[in-house]
Amino acid sequence: MIDVDMNRMGIWERKILRRIFGTLVERGMWRMRNNQELSEMHKDLDIVEDVKNERLEWIGHVVRMD
Repeated sequence: MIDVDMNRMGIWERKILRRIFGTLVERGMWRMRNNQELSEMHKDLDIVEDVKNERLEWIGHVVRMD
């Protein structure tokens, strides 16, 4: 279940990045950027990894509770 949610979040992230970085014109034709191009342009953050880290922090908090 968690993997499915992470996959959906990755899809959503790429959709937003496509909107931000826009399309390209090559040889007079418009085309969308592919996943590899998006990841090369946006190396700084990975939303999926950030969410996984936040969940781990939350689990650690819950385990330490009385």
